[in-house]
Amino acid sequence: MIRLESISKQNGQQIVFIEASAALQRGEKIGLVGPNGAGKTTLFRMITGQEMPDEGQVAVDRGVTIGYFSQDVGDMEGRSAVTEVMDGAGPVSVLAAEMAELEAAMADPDRADEMDEIITRYGEVQGRFDELDGYALDGRAREVLDGLGFSQEMMDGDVGKLSGGWKMRVALAKILLMRPDAMLLDEPSNHLDLESLIWLENFLKGYDGTILMTSHDREFMNRIVGKIIEIDAGSLTSYSGGYTFYQEQRKLAEVQQQAQFERQQAMLAKEIAFIERFKARASHAAQVQSRVKKLDKIDKVEPPKRQQTVRFEFKPAPRSGEDVATLKNVHKSYGARTIYEGLDFQVRRRERWCVMGVNGAGKSTLLKLIAGASEPDDGTVARGPSVRMGYFAQHAMEVIDGEHTVLQALEHEFPQAGQAPLRALAGCFGFTGDDVEKKCRVLSGGEKARLVMAIMLFDPPNFLVLDEPTNHLDIATKEMLIDALSRYEGAMLFVSHDRHFLAALSNRVLELTPDGIHAYGGGYTEYVERTGQEAPGLRS
Repeated sequence: MIRLESISKQNGQQIVFIEASAALQRGEKIGLVGPNGAGKTTLFRMITGQEMPDEGQVAVDRGVTIGYFSQDVGDMEGRSAVTEVMDGAGPVSVLAAEMAELEAAMADPDRADEMDEIITRYGEVQGRFDELDGYALDGRAREVLDGLGFSQEMMDGDVGKLSGGWKMRVALAKILLMRPDAMLLDEPSNHLDLESLIWLENFLKGYDGTILMTSHDREFMNRIVGKIIEIDAGSLTSYSGGYTFYQEQRKLAEVQQQAQFERQQAMLAKEIAFIERFKARASHAAQVQSRVKKLDKIDKVEPPKRQQTVRFEFKPAPRSGEDVATLKNVHKSYGARTIYEGLDFQVRRRERWCVMGVNGAGKSTLLKLIAGASEPDDGTVARGPSVRMGYFAQHAMEVIDGEHTVLQALEHEFPQAGQAPLRALAGCFGFTGDDVEKKCRVLSGGEKARLVMAIMLFDPPNFLVLDEPTNHLDIATKEMLIDALSRYEGAMLFVSHDRHFLAALSNRVLELTPDGIHAYGGGYTEYVERTGQEAPGLRS
């Protein structure tokens, strides 16, 4: 259905693709993977015709409709979320607009002589509109927005007043409602809470068109895709199976290629040694020439391309007392809205609590109360005397000095550390080579999040309070963070929509529901087994 045929592409000095080929068949669900900057967005833009390859061609079968969701959503001011989403419904919205024009024409006495043609055309358009279930369009738009977490009030409100994250959801809803033949989804799982993420996962599993998607959420990708296309060093390689299967196959292929490379290198060394030893002897001239010709014809095996992986080693956190944080009879309201009424909760040493609840349940409020970023209306919040806390929240990114480079920001926090360990720290969090010289004001949201995380973990506290720490982190950085935190010996309290992160790190679950607050011994995996649901408030 969509074919990439020997494409080559260069952006400035960077060679993105070199004679790369791949195919997307009808109904396939494909994950697109590769390191940051490998060319995933460039590939999307070439498929949609926004960019052209320097060589080769992108072929799309005639009549195939493509919907492209990108992180650049643009301005959507002045219209309701429902209207904006319906406008993206492709042929249906076009037909709806034509029907409105024809209805106006039928009521226009000046066009009476055209009435037969207008009525005939109206019948054709109405029939097609009905075929595409156009009369249910408003209801379907609201159903998609509801699945992505919108209240009725937000659906009918001005999109321009929404935050960037909610505008992203509107842009995503437009593509989902459109139901094109092929969806190109660039990080659709960003900005979603766990409940919306699971709804989207089920929607995409039931979608019968072609999907090509990127995602930093490995569990999300695993449950949807049945094929992986990897971008690596300018080439495209296809793997059958989900993300975990791809990882296993890639490792296996690397081992096999390394063994083949080493065998060939040993053979070449032996042949070259023979040539060097006997090249000056006339009696061996024929053998030497034969072996030289043999070497000239050999296809050289390249060593495997190794993706750079990093590991972050924690310094030991100082030991805290047994009681890390205690809330007694806490009341908290925002205006007329009550969040907590008599909350009792305690975090003890080495406990790792994940906090779960639907939007507005008070997850971030609980973290702010414990971190001291918010005060209770009544009751007490106390931390143990030997507790040293690290708090990761989105606003923490706003206090970085924009004129500092990444390295200067680290040096400012740790003036005694020296450049070598700070450069190693930056590398662990994705700032390699010249990236450490970037000014903080030009960093993306994800890069700022990584920098704040690096600062917080270099000299670790014994109590980590983390509000969505994995937002914008790519899979490799996320794996590094999970690996590091799994060896961390302090207490943790965190909110995350990443199920792999939840399952790997939690050993307690605090569930906030309208019916009350429930604590579960055991981590997220045990919570799912006991409740039969992956998130509170999931609609059946």
